[in-house]
Amino acid sequence: DDSTPYGQHGTLHVENGKLTDADGNIVQLYGMSTHGIAWFPQYINYDSFRTLRDDWNTNCIRLAMYTAEYGGYCAGGDKEQLKQLVKDGVSYATELGMYVIVDWHIHEENPHTTKTVAEQFFKKYATLYKDYDNVIFEICNEPTGVQWYTGGNDLYSYCKDIAGIIRDCGSKALIVCGTNNWSQDVEDVAQKPLKDDGFEDIMYTFHFYSGTHYEDKRQKVRTAVAAGTPIFVTEFGICDASGNGGYDTANADEWIEFLDSMNISYACWSFCNKGESASYLKTSCNKTTGGFEESDLTTTGIWLVNT
Repeated sequence: DDSTPYGQHGTLHVENGKLTDADGNIVQLYGMSTHGIAWFPQYINYDSFRTLRDDWNTNCIRLAMYTAEYGGYCAGGDKEQLKQLVKDGVSYATELGMYVIVDWHIHEENPHTTKTVAEQFFKKYATLYKDYDNVIFEICNEPTGVQWYTGGNDLYSYCKDIAGIIRDCGSKALIVCGTNNWSQDVEDVAQKPLKDDGFEDIMYTFHFYSGTHYEDKRQKVRTAVAAGTPIFVTEFGICDASGNGGYDTANADEWIEFLDSMNISYACWSFCNKGESASYLKTSCNKTTGGFEESDLTTTGIWLVNT
């Protein structure tokens, strides 16, 4: 269907540090991140995704699958349920002609700790989706305490290994690599990008929360972009970095203007009704299939719709 985001843009590539579509035009994804799908599975449905596409003007959905937190994929979670939710999410996004990010949601740890499980996971899903041109693999959400490149058990070696597995399965999917310090030290990638090892269509993650992160963090992005590092803001919020606390919508607007000026894609946290500032929906909203009205939305939800 030519009217859908995928219908308009087709397979995505990275050219000269920018995300481009099948025709070589620069393209920007703007979308929604779920919260942990283990805890909020009810929002993974066709009608909710259609609402985000048609009413909220979204072209991308990020499926956040936690790994190490309680109930996560590597921490006693129901693996079969999680796999089914990933499959369902990809299926609905594909039917709707949306791009979809499969997010291995490492949070505050070294991704090497769960690397063997990640290898199995990405081997399975890269094989399953090798002919799906709308699927994007985010291979480590927010690693901490592990430098991009040291020559040892660093983020580079992890990302090179997982990217190699994805490519060996025949998948040409866009791959997004996390960076150190909750995906903020994006300027470090330039010393050793994966493209130097022959990898194509690789991007690097930068995250921000506008209640916590200001001009000094924008400078990190400028430095990275100037070095030719392709950036994807796979997660951001308009409150403080805890996902709670106060909002700074003026700074959020400044961030969006900044990202738009550089054609950087972004996805906002998070599509659920959890009792925290970052959620789009109020706790009193029990709608899960769309039909959201302004009275159902938090400050984040209202800001996002308007943005």
